[in-house]
Parts: sequence; C-alpha cells; structure tokens
Amino acid sequence: MLALLACYLISAAWQVYKPLPAGIGRNFPIASAGDVALLTDITYVDAAGARHSDQQVFDEILRLIGQAQRVVVMDMFLFNDFAGADAAPSLRPLSAQLTRALVERKRAVPGLQVVMITDPINTLYGGMPSKHLDALRAAGIETVVTDLNRIRAPNPAWSGLWQLCCRWLGNSDRGGWLPSPFGQGEATLRSYLALLNLKANHRKTLVVDSGRDWVGLVASANPHDGSSAHGNVALRFRGPAALDLLRSERAVVAMSGAAWPRSLVSIAPSALPAGPADGSRVQILTEGRIRDALLASIASAKPGDRLDIAVFYFSHRGLVKAVAAAQQRGAKVRVLLDPNEDAFGRKKNGIPNRQVALELDQAGVPVRWCDTHGEQCHAKFLLKRSAAGAAELIVGSANYTRRNLDDYNLESSARVLAAADTAAMSRAATYFEQSWSNTEGRRISLPYARYADDSRLRYWRYRFTEATGLSSF
Repeated sequence: MLALLACYLISAAWQVYKPLPAGIGRNFPIASAGDVALLTDITYVDAAGARHSDQQVFDEILRLIGQAQRVVVMDMFLFNDFAGADAAPSLRPLSAQLTRALVERKRAVPGLQVVMITDPINTLYGGMPSKHLDALRAAGIETVVTDLNRIRAPNPAWSGLWQLCCRWLGNSDRGGWLPSPFGQGEATLRSYLALLNLKANHRKTLVVDSGRDWVGLVASANPHDGSSAHGNVALRFRGPAALDLLRSERAVVAMSGAAWPRSLVSIAPSALPAGPADGSRVQILTEGRIRDALLASIASAKPGDRLDIAVFYFSHRGLVKAVAAAQQRGAKVRVLLDPNEDAFGRKKNGIPNRQVALELDQAGVPVRWCDTHGEQCHAKFLLKRSAAGAAELIVGSANYTRRNLDDYNLESSARVLAAADTAAMSRAATYFEQSWSNTEGRRISLPYARYADDSRLRYWRYRFTEATGLSSF
C-alpha cells in the first residue's frame, strides 16, 4: 500500500512540475504592427427589453479566410454545436459557418495550405466523432487534435491517478452509455475520466496571408454554436507579430506529434512591408507569460492612471492582490465581471467572480456585472492608460485564473503598446465605457449590489478550489 501511495504521489507531482514542451510558455519580441484593430461581440438589452447582439469577431475571421491565397492556420478550443438544454438561443451556427468557409476556400484555391488545430473536447476526448473535423479532413485540410498529455495538470489529485489507472484504456467513438456532459448524444465513461483532468488547449488564434503581408488574430471567441451570443473581444494586426503567432502554433503541432507543413517552414519576416505610421507595437504572449505581462502592467499603474478590466473568470490570487494594490496607490481602477450564472446551458453558483468581487469591493475597487441572459460576458480584456498619454492593451484567450495563467492550459494573448489616441486604443476605451456606463440606450452592465455575495462558506470554497485545481475554472 505504501508503494502504491508513493507511485500516486510521484505521478501527481510529475503532472504539476514536468517540463513544458519546447516552444510553450513564451513571450515573443515586441514588434511593429499595422492595421491594429479591436473587434467586439456585444450582447445587450434595449430600453424596451429586447435582446440584441452586435458581432464582429467571426465576421472578420470569415472575411480573412475568404481572401487567403497561401496559408490559413487556426487554433480553436471549442469547435462544435454542443449546447445544453437551457443554453441561450443560438444566434449563429458558428461551427458550420467556419467549416463551410474553410472547405469552400480550399476548393477555390487548391494550393492553399490550411491547418486546423483544436482541443480533444470536440470529440469528447475520443468518445464521439466530430462531423466538422471529418468534413475538414475530407476536403484535404490538415487537422491536429492537441495531445493534452504533454502539458501539466491543474488537477493533480485526479491526474496523478488517471495516469496510472485509466489513460491506457484509450477511448472509442462507437457510442457510449452515459449522457453527454455537453447536452447532446451519449458519452463513454472513459470520456468522463479524461474530462476530469481539466486540461485544455484554450487558444483562439488565426494567421492568414494577405497580399505580401501577414495578418494575425487572437480572440476570446469560440466557433461554438452554444457560445454564439457571448460577449467577446479579439485583436487583429499585421506584421512580424503575425509570424510570431504562427511560430507559437508550430509548437502545439510539434508537441501533438503532427508534422508542420513544409510550405510553412520557409515563411520569414524579411518580406514584410515597413512598419506603421502610428507607432503601434504588438507582442505575442502564451501561457504563463500572459500572467507575467498582466502583473507587470497592473504593478506599473501610477496615481492618476486608468486601469479597466473586463473578464469572464477572475480568481488568480496574484492578480486579485495586484488590482487591490493599484487602487490603493491611486490608480483609477474599474472591473467588469461576468456573474458566473451560466455555462454550457447549466446554472452556476457565482463562484469565483462573486467572491473575488467581494474582496475588490472591500478594497475600494469599483465593480460592475455584465447583465447576462443565458449568454456569458466572455471577454479577457485589460486596458491601461497613463496620464502621459501612453496605453497598453492585453487581449486574448486567457481567463484570470490559476488554470489559465500558471502554465496549465495552452493560451494565447496579444499585448499592444501605442498612444492612447490611436484607433485601436480609442476603440478599446469606447468599448469599455459603453459596457460600464450603458451608453446609447444599451443595458450591458449592472451595479455591484445586484450579485453581491458575502457568504464565507462560498468564499472559502473558492479559495480551496482555486488552490487545489478541483474546479471548472
């Protein structure tokens, strides 16, 4: 029994501390960038109580795919039409639209090199087929399902055992006998056992050619029908940073045991046009380097600086303390949070955001809630504007949690440095102000009191699950 216990503890520790695969967890150089734009999906309620959704992210993704001549490389976490019984009405069949766009562009340009990287959640970890991935393969498009066994485990209590007892069982897509955790079809027991590892390739990225230039895009949005009403943000940019984004995806392909297409190996930044006139610069960040950039940005906020944050999950202890400290130093901080009521069509209990909001409110940080109606406030957004006129924007896939920021999930974000009056920074400021103040007759947010929760039991439940990884956030 002692020997078995020792094996379990060693396995659990290895899953937490094992080396990251090559190329994972990087901060790429800051590079000049052109055509930098913030794209937003905003769902709101008008004065008459009608619900509306203004969407830009996947409109732009589909447009970029439709003009590509040489390369399309995508990495998307949720790429399916799963939806729970109580999910918000789907505004768009995003998974089918993306599949169709990729297949049609491949047929129109046979020499186009298309690579789709995704997470095994879309096949329930091998427990059911994916009609969208099958359609891409049939069209000659490279599909790479990420090998999550190569990354660390946020939930070592289970993953240490799973590696010893259950990983070797594999899975089968010939049908299961348990109800799917995502509302459609049936799942195998082995799918549930794999799901409990709580690992994910959570990235949402796109790289395409555009004439002589390259365009990159990082987003918080998924091509997932059940998420199509979510509030999201994305950042589009041209220049060397787009090729850095491409290099970051090559690392995921390599760790998954797939071959990087030869046509992509020779792409170099030397052929890129000159930098932009407005001085915008972009840096690609992945995994734990996103955390480092967020902490550095918050720590550098001085008295009089403005710091605006909008995020789906906020629970990372280092970031909570840093935001409270920035407020106490005299920075003008505002935090907009999802109330954590809905996920995959199921009701949630508000953990962790309501517990973190309690801490922030007690520290004097102004907090508001997104006014959701079945959808999620799914942005991951930080905007810092200094009194001297400089601005910093960090946008991407990573929620502000231990799981997303401490080298467990695969994540991608982009950091923009520019003057506060550039187009992208002005748009970011307008986006947050509209969400915070409910301007133009759009009800997007609610006061802190609406979802305030001072339960000590739920607070310490959040602290325990954040520290141990025994949570879904």
